[in-house]
Amino acid sequence: MRLTRTAIVRVTCFYFMQNTILVTGGAGFIGSNFILQRMERDAASIVNLDGLTYAGNLRNLDAIAGNPRYEFVHGDIGDRGLVRSLLQRCRPRAIVHFAAESHVDRSIRGPDDFIRTNVDGTFALLEETRAYWPGLDERERADFRFLQVSTDEVYGSLGPDDRPFRETTAYAPNSPYAASKAASDHLVRAYRHTYGLPTLTTNCSNNYGRFQFPEKLIPLMILNARDGKPLPVYGDGQNVRDWLYVEDHCEAIATVLARGRAGETYNVGGWNEKKNLEIVETICDLVDEFAPRGGASRRELITFVKDRPGHDRRYAMDARKIERELNWKPKETFESGIRKTVRWYLENEEWVRDVTSGSYRKWIETHYSPEAEPRRS
Repeated sequence: MRLTRTAIVRVTCFYFMQNTILVTGGAGFIGSNFILQRMERDAASIVNLDGLTYAGNLRNLDAIAGNPRYEFVHGDIGDRGLVRSLLQRCRPRAIVHFAAESHVDRSIRGPDDFIRTNVDGTFALLEETRAYWPGLDERERADFRFLQVSTDEVYGSLGPDDRPFRETTAYAPNSPYAASKAASDHLVRAYRHTYGLPTLTTNCSNNYGRFQFPEKLIPLMILNARDGKPLPVYGDGQNVRDWLYVEDHCEAIATVLARGRAGETYNVGGWNEKKNLEIVETICDLVDEFAPRGGASRRELITFVKDRPGHDRRYAMDARKIERELNWKPKETFESGIRKTVRWYLENEEWVRDVTSGSYRKWIETHYSPEAEPRRS
């Protein structure tokens, strides 16, 4: 299906202008999970603005495609005319900003798109929001929120005995991706401080769950293990991440949107620090359980590959602020969430087949070939 800018918005926007949320990047992994969850649990109308780059997949949202409270808009957040038209037509009470280039390896090989989307795109969105917000009536201005969805990677890397990242931890990004997200976070903060825009920022740990594009660690390992392919693990596999089930993250975002204090930052974590090798071994065992292959263990497929440049050693999130102030904490343990995730990928062959065709395969072959080196932009 060919999508154009002409399919911007239906009349439905006008009927829900008092309870409309504009979601950017809503066809991506976290954004689509957020939209599906909110459509099920809230009465809000949702407008989804997404450019449908390689990781955007409208099939994630098939279940609500015909819902009159949902509207998809194909477009770039950097297209200020389009954003301006959307804001004027739909008068959203909130903007939840997911749209971002987010894969560290891609940012190392080609950082251009990360600056264009994460920095320039966020700036354009903030500028149009700044022009829109003063035109609301007094109550609408008070209720309006701009929520920036960010990452723990802006904080840099931790040593094995360092305390987890807090909201007051100084930024120290170590990859082009992390630097671009840090820049966008700073812009959001500046627009709050300078212009009074009612912003919120969430910094989350590593997400996993359904609909994640299979270049990320967990879906890549599930699918390679299923197919009997090598399981490439960077370096010694001892890098540590805090893992957060995507549906828990989406609930946290909704909680911050509803009750968070304007101008505040909230760290969102799963309290699940795991070494990468441990993650891969757990996936191997679960794939063996759900799809056994004659008694052979998938752990035999683990292959250690050259570490990526600037690979942060450890991330860990202190999520006590959001629990203390907003009464949110994750429902899923890593053990329960990863079982759901592995089963979902094994049971959704059609979705997997669609997203792992063509350009994706070429990317994997290029990125993990022995001679692959970071390219300069």
